[in-house]
Amino acid sequence: MSADGGGLSAEAVVRLRLAIGRLNRQLVRASGDQDLTSAQLSALARVEQHGPLRLGELAAREGVAVPSMVRTVGPLVAAGLIDKTPDPQDGRAQFLAPTLHGRETLARIRRERTALLARRSARLTDEQCRALETALPLLELLLDGPDEPRPDAPGGSPETA
Repeated sequence: MSADGGGLSAEAVVRLRLAIGRLNRQLVRASGDQDLTSAQLSALARVEQHGPLRLGELAAREGVAVPSMVRTVGPLVAAGLIDKTPDPQDGRAQFLAPTLHGRETLARIRRERTALLARRSARLTDEQCRALETALPLLELLLDGPDEPRPDAPGGSPETA
């Protein structure tokens, strides 16, 4: 606990940040033969998960401006990973959908990254594996949501902070 009784200690926050950052870099290197940026890979995965999507919808889901998404999607279309098809309701708009090559690329990257984690987790003891599995829901809680303090943290609820 931190000195104020809420959240992680400053040292634990630094260690967590370093561990996540280093692990992420290793995962990226595990599929290093692909030339996708993290933004492009995220956009491709989002289109696979929620597509077909309009460019504006994809930008909103990725939390970026439309011009940024145009720059991100362009190389994906050029590489044959995403297709653009006209919106039958609005000829000015286009839908983005992954191509077969795009889906295969995502599947390969996921396999390579999963294999790395599987190899690394094989070094852990059974007890360490159980501890990591127990921590997964907590790590997932860190993924999304507001950066507001817990209502029971010192200082009261987010509304009174």
